[in-house]
Amino acid sequence: MSNLFEKQDSLNNPIECFEFDTGKEIFPVRPHWHYFAEFIYTTKGSVNINCGDKTYTLSEGDFMILHPSTIHSIMCSDKPNPGKMPIYRVLKFDIQKFPANNSYSPSPADIFRYASKENMKVYFKAKEAESLMCKEIFSDCIAEIQHYDYGVDMMLRSSIYKLIYNIIRKWIGDGLNINDCPAIGSSYGIENITEYIDNHLEDRVKITDIAKHCNISYSNFAAKFHERYGMSCKEYIERMRLFKAEEYLLFTDYDLDQISRKTGFTDSSHFIRSFKEYRGTTPKQFRMQKKRTN
Repeated sequence: MSNLFEKQDSLNNPIECFEFDTGKEIFPVRPHWHYFAEFIYTTKGSVNINCGDKTYTLSEGDFMILHPSTIHSIMCSDKPNPGKMPIYRVLKFDIQKFPANNSYSPSPADIFRYASKENMKVYFKAKEAESLMCKEIFSDCIAEIQHYDYGVDMMLRSSIYKLIYNIIRKWIGDGLNINDCPAIGSSYGIENITEYIDNHLEDRVKITDIAKHCNISYSNFAAKFHERYGMSCKEYIERMRLFKAEEYLLFTDYDLDQISRKTGFTDSSHFIRSFKEYRGTTPKQFRMQKKRTN
């Protein structure tokens, strides 16, 4: 199965949203799997999605959920017509990074995992997809990616949350009892430890403490983290601090001392040095360049 694994760039692109024109891209999409959840909405023509031992034909307006770690492939449902190749829209994201906003209910990741185990519906015909507001939500997400304006991450997340909970409500209506859902989101493992890290960047979180939250040894944690995310935990923390710093540089007037404190760097010198090493420019130059291009 390892040769089918598609690595996701969860740091640079924690949320992917795009339109896939099968007449312009490499198609068909060969069998593969990834840790991201994937939502597919067809806007033109029809495609066959092979998922496990089942094949689903998505026509215009249809919507489908691909759970994390599911092997799948996509191909034309009919003989390809060069002038009428299918087009579909895609949302891919790490569902572990969409926690519940309360303590009394399971997280979306827990519910989706449970729904998969209970074989809840993953394929929705156009009329049901319309009730889930798929057309509007996918359009909004693509527009956010294209314009990339202030608050883009929150706008994307709010749209995806809306679709996630529309789906969960649909499943509940179809008989899913979320009171029986085993909630593991309150504890941490390799699968969701990045949520803890992201929430504690400002605290100068230590890797030894992170390993303790996973209830495994430091050496075991380090090996598993690298296997799961393709980099060391130290590298991940540094990258996330830099990405958070970029947002402060782009969307606030905070000085470098303030930004270094808010992102967990030792001091502004450490911040400037790390930023230049990663971006090839200083934070000040980065801010000025982006202001000139916007």
